[in-house]
Amino acid sequence: MAERMLKFVGTPQALPEKRPAAERRRDFQEIYAQYARDKAAEQAARCSQCGVPFCQIHCPLHNNIPDWLKLTAEGRLDEAYELSSATNNFPEICGRICPQDRLCEGNCVIEKGFESVTIGAVEKFITDTAWDRGWVKPIQPRRERVESVGIVGAGPAGLAAAEQLRRKGYQVAIYDRYDRVGGLLIYGIPNFKLEKDIVQRRETLLRDSKVSFHLNCEVGRDVSLAQLRERHDAVLLATGVYKARDIAAPGVGLPGIAAALDYLTASNRQGLGEKVPDFESGALDAKGKNVVVIGGGDTAMDCVRTAVRQGAKSVKCLYRRDRANMPGSQREVKHAEEEGVEFVWLSAPQAFLGNDTVSHVRSVRIHLGMPDASGRQTPQEIPNSHVNIEADLVLKALGFDPEDLPAMFAASDLAVTGWNTLKIDWRSMMTSLDGVFAAGDIVRGASLVVWAVRDGRDAAERIHSYLTAKAPMTANGAALPVAAE
Repeated sequence: MAERMLKFVGTPQALPEKRPAAERRRDFQEIYAQYARDKAAEQAARCSQCGVPFCQIHCPLHNNIPDWLKLTAEGRLDEAYELSSATNNFPEICGRICPQDRLCEGNCVIEKGFESVTIGAVEKFITDTAWDRGWVKPIQPRRERVESVGIVGAGPAGLAAAEQLRRKGYQVAIYDRYDRVGGLLIYGIPNFKLEKDIVQRRETLLRDSKVSFHLNCEVGRDVSLAQLRERHDAVLLATGVYKARDIAAPGVGLPGIAAALDYLTASNRQGLGEKVPDFESGALDAKGKNVVVIGGGDTAMDCVRTAVRQGAKSVKCLYRRDRANMPGSQREVKHAEEEGVEFVWLSAPQAFLGNDTVSHVRSVRIHLGMPDASGRQTPQEIPNSHVNIEADLVLKALGFDPEDLPAMFAASDLAVTGWNTLKIDWRSMMTSLDGVFAAGDIVRGASLVVWAVRDGRDAAERIHSYLTAKAPMTANGAALPVAAE
């Protein structure tokens, strides 16, 4: 009903209740409570139902946001869930970890003066309600296909592709070098942003949907890419990128300096109940330490907020640009500041000092000069502006690059770009090897989870087109006409 909407003029923006900073500093639980049903409906009703929904345009998945907001406002949550899940395989995950302030909410037409609709919180509420009420069911394809697809990587791109392919009836097998399903969703993102049972129930759903998993299986070591090509009718490479960028500075090899992902993985494994030697020895435990995190992205925010919860003595974040030019979510920065993190803007490390272990970061002040080719102002060091910052643990959160992919997959004829990402035909998403496709960060470079989901969904469609063009669909040995999906 139209009169239920456009309430932004009289109803202020209200996020779900946020736990006090002093309380959330002590644990790894999610910081936001769940909306009550009437509160979710009230906030959804703030949507203006604009003719050109910029929230939808700026969502990588082009989610039907105004439509499921309207359904939520009208109390039709089962329909809202159906619509939300039609374009997004993991709406409850994206609702928790997407930087909505840079995507959908940041482009809401009512943002200025009235504040945007709380899209992410409503999205999370809809799907959490669907799980609680048993609306989320295992996939039951209309008919089974004999073709099989092997997917390398159990992260968001691989899992999204697996779900889409299974819906079409393909036999899907996922291979991953780690011992758990989820990739960075499990090992890279802290619990206070994404509790692990949220990811694990998705794994259970896929297993119940007859997707098979081969964990602790590294392609190129335990099985070759050539063997996967023989075993499956198509292969999707979706391993992500994990090679941490480094700093070329004196002293960077000192003990006490670690890569951000190593630190976050150790923390997440410890939280999952594992014994982690580097954590137990104190090497990757921030308790009682002066922690300095270098970087300004979402990974850096995960590190500083994790260090606070581990009981660090002090936590500082060094970033070479100012707050306005920070690539990470501004909402995450605000959460970190509330929890006691100190941001040192316009500052960059020049050297790491110490004898047996790091003791200080020698930083230099930065001036932002003329814009470079990308349009961003170029950082320039200010002479004689050095400051030594005390540090017992330094975490490098400078982003990620692909590994040597042809060597990793033991496939010398696998073409790569000048950035060492996999080279694909963007129309077919196929690599230089016939029947081998690629999706996610391994193609795009380090990016957002929501983009990985989008790429996984797109790759599933391209694989379906490739396989249906290659041979007619068969079931139980009998030829079937190829039907439009």
